[in-house]
Amino acid sequence: MSGVQGKVVIVTGAGGGLGREYALTLAGEGAKVVVNDLGGARDGSGAGSAMADAVVQEIVEAGGEAVANYDSVASSDGAKAIVQTAIDAFGAVHGVVNNAGILRDGSFSKMDDDAWGAVVQVHLHGGYNVTRAAWPYFREQNFGRVVMVTSTSGLFGNFGQANYGAAKLGLVGLVNTLSIEGARNNILANAVAPLAATRMTEDIAPADFLATLPPTFVSPVVGYLLTEESTETGSVFVVGGGLVQRVAQFQNAGVRFAEPPSVGVVAERWSEIRDLSNVTQGKNPLG
Repeated sequence: MSGVQGKVVIVTGAGGGLGREYALTLAGEGAKVVVNDLGGARDGSGAGSAMADAVVQEIVEAGGEAVANYDSVASSDGAKAIVQTAIDAFGAVHGVVNNAGILRDGSFSKMDDDAWGAVVQVHLHGGYNVTRAAWPYFREQNFGRVVMVTSTSGLFGNFGQANYGAAKLGLVGLVNTLSIEGARNNILANAVAPLAATRMTEDIAPADFLATLPPTFVSPVVGYLLTEESTETGSVFVVGGGLVQRVAQFQNAGVRFAEPPSVGVVAERWSEIRDLSNVTQGKNPLG
């Protein structure tokens, strides 16, 4: 398979953790990689070039091709600069991995506007910004691959991560539409929810559990979704510890009312309404 050989792929937040693994795997498979990282702390504060530079050096010393970029995904101008780095260095862009993220955890009762806005801006707006900047190139060449890094905190919820979970599930909604709009131009979009031991998860899960989740198990799945051979689109995968699972929304047959019911009638039928013993994959009834 040709895989990602010769393809130009942007990986955001690639200075460490999972992003670094994505970049190393892609470069090892022959892709030309833009290693983007703002170089900040886990909460988004600070900036620097050392993290991205170190990953680029690692790739180059192994015989691969990579360039660094230090712009923020949180702004449209930053995202355009990231894509322009790919164009200037390699003359094209074929795929993006929207991995950059920050954490500002706290229970919802203690959530403030800054913590909410900063996390949504980096994750959800960041995924939009970078993909939107690359989209015209994808359409023109009739080829593009988008991987959004979502989270089980968005898919299933997690205490103290209302901002993070909302932003991460928003990326799934974006993938659902991108997969539809991109189909005619061979642009595929998917989401991966990684389970891995990184600085983002070091104090969220027990150490013995994290020890079973090396990042190296996740990156091959992300790499496959960026290949020419992949036809997958509009899907979500939970990946970690050697297990790869597809996650999808389902709906039951439902209960149909011939006329507007009373609250009492709804209550009487509630067990039927919520019964999931016989389900099919969900779809938009309007589309």
